[in-house]
This record gives sequence, structure tokens and C-alpha cells, in this order.
Amino acid sequence: MTLNINAAFDGGNIKGVGIEGAGDDWRCDLEIVRDHQSDFFQWFYFRAAGLRGKRVAFRILNAGDSAYPFGWPGYKARASTDLDQWRMIDTRYDGGVLSFDWTGQTDLAWFAYFAPYTMEMHARLVARIAARAGVTHRQLGETLDGQAMDYLRLGTGAKQVWLYARQHPGESMTEWWMDGALDWLTSPAAAPLLRAATVHVVPNMNPDGTRRGHLRTNAAGVNLNREWHAPTAERSPEVLCVLREMDATGVTFAMDVHGDEAIAANFIAGFEGIPSWNNARGDSFTEFGRRLAAHTPDFQTQLGYEKSAPGNANLSMSTNQLAERFGAVSVTLEMPFKDHDANPDPAFGWSAERSRALGVACLEVLTEMIGTL
Repeated sequence: MTLNINAAFDGGNIKGVGIEGAGDDWRCDLEIVRDHQSDFFQWFYFRAAGLRGKRVAFRILNAGDSAYPFGWPGYKARASTDLDQWRMIDTRYDGGVLSFDWTGQTDLAWFAYFAPYTMEMHARLVARIAARAGVTHRQLGETLDGQAMDYLRLGTGAKQVWLYARQHPGESMTEWWMDGALDWLTSPAAAPLLRAATVHVVPNMNPDGTRRGHLRTNAAGVNLNREWHAPTAERSPEVLCVLREMDATGVTFAMDVHGDEAIAANFIAGFEGIPSWNNARGDSFTEFGRRLAAHTPDFQTQLGYEKSAPGNANLSMSTNQLAERFGAVSVTLEMPFKDHDANPDPAFGWSAERSRALGVACLEVLTEMIGTL
């Protein structure tokens, strides 16, 4: 009859504060654990055991102190009983507490901020794609925890396309995006793009944060997307090894894939404000967004971030750094933890499968445009 909470697994994050109950009705109080050597936290992923026949009220007591508390209103937690399907469940945010209820039809259930993509899943993705024809795999370096920085190269064209994701490890939808993108890149449909371009892919920029269950940082508590101006082996070896490879190849087009806590939509952000800004590259960025919105109902251009004023771009962020350093058309893609409200799904919200599909859509649009970049 005991209720047990556990997050001691790949990507897990939660701490039990207290469990009370008897018979059918139980309450479970929890806290999200901060990233190591950092104040960031928001990602959660845990298992509850002993649920059968119980009505449990789960309460995350420190949600109001998280990195982005403005992301909780309108958010719905994901739940699974098989680790395959992750459905949205009714979720409340009140007084700094995030809460949701569960009636146990099975002994076990898992709860997460978004459908997880663990390091074990990453290993299987790399194994699957590296074994396919036309793919070259390399280990660019190691993380502070000693994990491999995996890199995949496809194509023979002169244009240099870089796709990289999960600088912020709690944004698990980004590796689902990579999962779909890499399957498409190794299909016959990708042939026109791979004739025109060489495509360089880093599916996970932050393996340590992923395994540790971090929201935003690596093993040193460093936000990798503030390291691109001057990465170091001590703080950000992940960025250092990837940027070295970029320096060797050059960059024509880059896409940095992220998730956003608050905005219930897919959108892109650009490189306005860099010193070398010009209208031609700006027009290419705008055209990519326009075409993507026309190509899929799971993208839109009305909602997004404010643009940087001229000369005010933060060059420690990868999109700005690559645009300035290489003259690239550089794109940040943001996907929601909530739903894409322009095309909602009441059962799953924004999901793993929709993230995979958006990866394909982005590359289909890039294929249309690659000759003009």
C-alpha cells in the first residue's frame, strides 16, 4: 500500500518532500531539484509506484521559484504508463504550486515536463543513423562528465548546413526534432538537399545536463548558449569542440533548436542587431519563416521574441555568433512546452511526434531555399 517516488534514472529530476494518505486518497508533495552549481530549475521527470487504486494529488511546491514561472499558467504536465505515449493531464498553478491529480489504474506511472528523450535514447538514435549509407559519424570531444559529443555528417554539396539541438537539456522536444530530421536526411527524399549541401548534425549539445536531469546547464552549471563568444575546456567543452569544427567547415545556414516555456506556438528568432547585419541575409531568414508557415500548420510567424536593436545582439548566443562569424543565415527554432495553439491537440498538446514532423518540415523548406543561400 506504500506510494513510492523515484527519479534516480537517466534524465530524472524530483525530490520527495512528504507523502500522506491512507486507503484511496493520498497527497504527494515534491520539489524540483536545481541544476548542479546553478539556480536554474524547471524540468521534472519522475516515477510513482504503488498507484493502483489510489487517488493521488501531486504538488510541486517550489514551482513558483523556478527559472520561468510565467510558463506555468496554461501548462499541462505529461503522464505515461508505458514510456511511449505521453498525454497531457489537467494541471493547476496557484500560489506558486503546480499540482495535478492521478487515479491509479496501474501500479506505475511516469510524469514529466515534456516527453523525455534520455541519453539511452540518444545512443540508440546515433547507432541507428550512423549505420546508414552516406553517414559519417565522429566524436568531436568529451563533456565534463566524460560523455561523447556525437557528430553526424551527410551530403557532398558546397553549402555548409549546421543543425544542432539541446543546448538546454530540459528542452527534450529538440532531440525529438532531431530524431525526425535525421530519419528524413537518410531517406531518398533528402537527395536534392544533400547534392547541394553538406549537412553537419549535433543531435545533443548537452549530454551531461540531459543525463543529470538539468533544465538549462551542463555539469559545471554553465548555460552553453552564453558561451559561443569564448568557449573554454573548463566551462564549456561542448561548445568549444563544435565551434572548432564549424571553423573548419564554415557555415552557410545554421539552425539551433530550442524549447520555450511560455509561448504556446512554434516560431523562429534571428540575428537582428549583429554588427554585420544586412538586408539580404535578413530577407532569407524572413523568407524561411514565411515558407515554413505556408508549408505546415504547426508553424506561425505572428508570435515570437522581440528583435534586438541595431548593434545590440548578444554575440555569446550561438545564432548571433554564427551569423557574425561566418556570414550565415542563422536561425533559432523554438517549440512549446504547452501546445501550438494555432493547431491544437487536446490530448497530447505539442508532442514528440509533432516535434519529429516539424524537423522534416524545416528540412523540406530548406531544400527549397538552399540554392539561394
